[in-house]
Amino acid sequence: MTLVQLRAFVEAERLGSFTAAAHAMDIAQASASELVRRLEAELDAELFVRGSRTLALTSAGQELLPYAQEAVAAADGGARAVHSLGSLGGGTATFGVLRNADYYLLANLVQMFHARYPAVRVRLVGQNSAETALAVAAGRIEAGLVVLPIDDEGLAVTPLMRDEVHYVSASAERTRTPVTIEAFSRAPLVLYDAHYGWKDPTRRQIAERAQLAGVRVDPLIELERVEAALELVAAGAGDTIASRAVIASPSFPAGLHTTPFAEPLYDTIALVRRHGHPLSRATRELARLAEDTIRELGHGLMT
Repeated sequence: MTLVQLRAFVEAERLGSFTAAAHAMDIAQASASELVRRLEAELDAELFVRGSRTLALTSAGQELLPYAQEAVAAADGGARAVHSLGSLGGGTATFGVLRNADYYLLANLVQMFHARYPAVRVRLVGQNSAETALAVAAGRIEAGLVVLPIDDEGLAVTPLMRDEVHYVSASAERTRTPVTIEAFSRAPLVLYDAHYGWKDPTRRQIAERAQLAGVRVDPLIELERVEAALELVAAGAGDTIASRAVIASPSFPAGLHTTPFAEPLYDTIALVRRHGHPLSRATRELARLAEDTIRELGHGLMT
């Protein structure tokens, strides 16, 4: 049993004829038919019902089909992986980045990558982590950075760093001690990522804690960007949350006070890709640069 025999069998079943299978494999029609005949002889079983205009599988063919499809797909995947090792003289790197990528020193990622590989096209997609995970799982993006937790079905997840999330207020009194989830639920809250709401990974952690404590967290104001939330907090409209990377940035408004949660809350940043699908070399190199940047920042935040 050879791979080319299995491929002829799979293509004949998919396309309905040996002629179409031969065309797809760029071989003579008689060759495709002969390949399947030899496979049948080796297995001592007929795989197709012949005589009709369209090939139909026998019960033996139906048993063999999923195994043959898996073998052909594995071989094709291996070939793609080897080809991806070629020179970065072109191609496109597709990668998902965090919506607040600037705070994680990712703003210069494209410039760094382009300086090394000027012939490669780059497509960076910035969106909420929940959406990035879905896009990677569906194959619309090869890989990306997300904040955990996410729905990880079909994904390979590599955690890179933890960034502690703090409570932020214009009131020194409300930030005098670490905030409990009960106190947080009673605060006038200005929360960002309004579109994804409680599907956002950070807010998802808060919702789980509130549920376990028997309280509800109902924000007074919801909007999309952390910058807008911080402006409202500085104006006295309410309180919010922010990671240490945001708090340490030069753009963090003066006069705001912060305190950690009584039970520490973390944004865990991770690299995700489709499980069992090798990255193109261009995207792999871009992912490596992003991973190095995030790990280096993580060391800086811990010191």
